[in-house]
Amino acid sequence: MGKLCSWKVRGKNENSGGELKKVVVVGGGIAGSLLARSLQNYANVVLVDQKEYFEIPWASLRGMVEPTFAERIVVNHSDYLTNVQIVSSAATNVTDTEVVTANGQSIAYHYLVIATGHSESVPRDRDERLSYYRKENEKIKSANSILIVGGGPTGVELAAEIVTDFPEKKVTLVHRGQRLLEFIGPKASQKALDWLVSKKVEVLLDQSVDLNNTSNGVIQTSKGESIQADCHFVCTGKPIGSSWLKETVLSDSIDIHGRLTVDENLRVRGQKNVFAIGDITDIKELKQGFLAQAHAQMVLKNLKLLLMGGNESKLGKYKPSSDIAIVSLGRKAGVAQFPFMTLSGYIPGKLKSGDLFVGPTRQKLGLKPGH
Repeated sequence: MGKLCSWKVRGKNENSGGELKKVVVVGGGIAGSLLARSLQNYANVVLVDQKEYFEIPWASLRGMVEPTFAERIVVNHSDYLTNVQIVSSAATNVTDTEVVTANGQSIAYHYLVIATGHSESVPRDRDERLSYYRKENEKIKSANSILIVGGGPTGVELAAEIVTDFPEKKVTLVHRGQRLLEFIGPKASQKALDWLVSKKVEVLLDQSVDLNNTSNGVIQTSKGESIQADCHFVCTGKPIGSSWLKETVLSDSIDIHGRLTVDENLRVRGQKNVFAIGDITDIKELKQGFLAQAHAQMVLKNLKLLLMGGNESKLGKYKPSSDIAIVSLGRKAGVAQFPFMTLSGYIPGKLKSGDLFVGPTRQKLGLKPGH
């Protein structure tokens, strides 16, 4: 491990005439990246992220069938964080005053924001990530039969992307649950199932597979069915990105599911100067990209207030969202669940599936939409 070095707070707050406070954001997903950009002119901001780029997560499956699309959704942090110190390393510890990283840095903070979402093993640099998308695309193109394991939103959307762009492929989706998309209601699940079946996707519910036990490309399900697959994709859930916090000062704030407990101001419970946003929080709502952005906007408002010496009684209070979700089905269709209505087909497709909100998301980061 290299020698520890501390980042010094520098700069002046034009409004107060004092030194700018240091805000450290750990995690460069949609919530952390948007907050770091929005806050960069109000504080000395440091973004700690194990990768050098931001990636629009809900659009990644389109990148597998269209690699040029991936070039719009994978953006180097340095391209949009013009006034932020970027530390390309994983955080390994948090104390009451600093964040320690895997590359041996010790970064002091006045305020800390945890935005580490879910754990995922991804390449460090953008070129490697784009290479991954090209390889996945070649894998799909060269296969006649494809197995998808997992019937959550990732598995359903990937199956839909493949059969939309490569209708000649034989696609089989295996899901251990009794219905697809169990995180939303049964009506939406059925509409997604009907759409996939109409596109000749074979959907096997209430079954699992052992990918370590294959013979000549044939995989047996737990119910004895045989699946021919030239390649497969595992689309099961990713672990919450909180394991690195379990031996830190925040360990008592992690619930039994691995999420950080937060109060109505999105501060980690028991902490005055530590916030959490995005999927790592225990907020009782669906884990969605647009809600992670709403968390970032609330914490932006609250940090601005605190940085300017405002009264804590005026901190904004986050209200959990109703169960709203849109699952894209290829490029023109989708399934949408709203509190009092479930829709499928063209309208939800128009809302999300065409560009997958990539243009507007890039604009929020100060980038051109790009097409």
